[in-house]
Amino acid sequence: MSETGNELSITRYIDAPITQVWDVMANRQEEWWCPRPWRVEVEEQDRRPGGICRMTMYGPDGETAPQDGIYLAYEEGRRFVTTDAVTGDFQPSGPFMIGIWELEPEGSGTRYTARARHWREEDRKMHEDMGFTDGWSACAEQLAEICEREKA
Repeated sequence: MSETGNELSITRYIDAPITQVWDVMANRQEEWWCPRPWRVEVEEQDRRPGGICRMTMYGPDGETAPQDGIYLAYEEGRRFVTTDAVTGDFQPSGPFMIGIWELEPEGSGTRYTARARHWREEDRKMHEDMGFTDGWSACAEQLAEICEREKA
């Protein structure tokens, strides 16, 4: 894990081409987005700046964690950026973070980096205490497993 200001981040090399990693990262989120045994259901994704990004995570003991926000950026094949500070109908929300998921080519594979930028130090600390490093690293591992298993 890396920490800069109120940012938390993880990075991982994935031994698969960037086009394949992007396809799984952007189009198959139900397979890797949250650490097992949690699961996610993608409800709506309007992949453009200002577009809705809505999904719900479900825990093994009946927990639900709705995620309702918008895309701030969507660069096909490279990165997407979301925030929960604003909902899909441009209503203010209790801001927690800006999430950035990006890919860069590295050798014959791909460098995956995920960042969570928080407005306040206490939000960053809460996210860290919730298990950011273990959780987001597990998601990166799940993404890598799919990509490396299916590598062409």
